[in-house]
Amino acid sequence: MSITPELYEFVVKVVEEKVREIKVTREEFDKLRSAVEENSKAISQLREAVDRLAEAQAKSEERLTRLERAVDRLAEAQAKSEERLTRLERAVEENSKAISQLREAVDRLVAAVGDLRVQVGRLSEVVGFSLEDIAKALVPYWLKEVHGVTLEGELKREFLVLDGREVEVNLYAKGFREGRVVDVVGETKSRIYGGDVLKLYREVIEPLRRVGREVVAFMVGFVVHPSAKREAEERGILVIAAYEFRTF
Repeated sequence: MSITPELYEFVVKVVEEKVREIKVTREEFDKLRSAVEENSKAISQLREAVDRLAEAQAKSEERLTRLERAVDRLAEAQAKSEERLTRLERAVEENSKAISQLREAVDRLVAAVGDLRVQVGRLSEVVGFSLEDIAKALVPYWLKEVHGVTLEGELKREFLVLDGREVEVNLYAKGFREGRVVDVVGETKSRIYGGDVLKLYREVIEPLRRVGREVVAFMVGFVVHPSAKREAEERGILVIAAYEFRTF
């Protein structure tokens, strides 16, 4: 087939139009590629920023986790402190109650001691009186049966002038032994010690003997200490515990 001039011209026009279309498309493609490249860069930058943000977020979360742990430890320590404080408050309260109870006990003890002191004082009076009564009732029989001394009258409290001074004698009476007149001198004490015996000897018995009087001296007590017995034996004084009267 032969190409006519008209066909050739038509083909050329079509080719030129396609070339122009292709040229236009390439330019647009180049622009699009440039835009894509720029977007890719922007996306990369954005990704880097997101990564940095994620890293910062992770660090923040780590710090927050550490902070939460610290807060938990602080809360735990606070709870323990409150528990210890509660125990301390309870202990203080219990101690306060114990102190109050102790104070009440001390007050009761003081009151009891006061009552006891009064009772002891009364008992001392009763005991002293009863012991003197025992001596008045039993000593005359004891002196007569054991020591051969007969009393002229009953034993009673007497005041004697010895060495120029007045001396009170707890129990005194005139008596007789083998026909001789004797001074019967006695004293009663709840507990008799050596010093009590020596005092009676120095204040009453020795002055009487010094002036030539024969003395029969005795002491009666509920309790007689060994020192009293030794001193009495040395001084010639009769000492007897009240319960020993049962043996006569």
